[in-house]
Amino acid sequence: MGNNKANVVLVTGGICTVLLLAVDQISKFLAHRYLAGNSGISLIQGAFELFYLENRGAAFGILNNCQILFVIIALLIAALAIYVYVRLPLDRVFYPLRFVCILITAGAVGNMIDRLARGYVIDFLYFSLIDFPIFNIADCYVCIGAGLAIVLLFTVYRSEEFDFLKFRG
Repeated sequence: MGNNKANVVLVTGGICTVLLLAVDQISKFLAHRYLAGNSGISLIQGAFELFYLENRGAAFGILNNCQILFVIIALLIAALAIYVYVRLPLDRVFYPLRFVCILITAGAVGNMIDRLARGYVIDFLYFSLIDFPIFNIADCYVCIGAGLAIVLLFTVYRSEEFDFLKFRG
């Protein structure tokens, strides 16, 4: 019975990750197709716009043209998130943490796909009201996942609940 549940959890996580990746990649395809070369589209006047940007750096454009470094970091982050996801106990209390792993994996892989396929990441979401840096859906996945992880680790889980993550030699 436990093995069937484990298989369902793994398959469900894989499907969710692929679906989130699809949303990210389709949104970037549409941004490239309809926003590239345009001045942007205001969705909420003076507050929120769709604005096309080819980001060759990391967050806020730092470390421009270090694509190999970013791909390696994305692979490491995705591998760690997948490792945690697979090792998490099947208890219901860990479902939120499973969701965090899915979000972080989808976000890291989504931007990694861009870097490998194009040499840059397509960003297109812009909060002009606060002049926040332009970002994309994969960035949202990573930030929301990281934020949720912090909240969960400080409010829901105790450190001894993570003994399952220790390497066994």
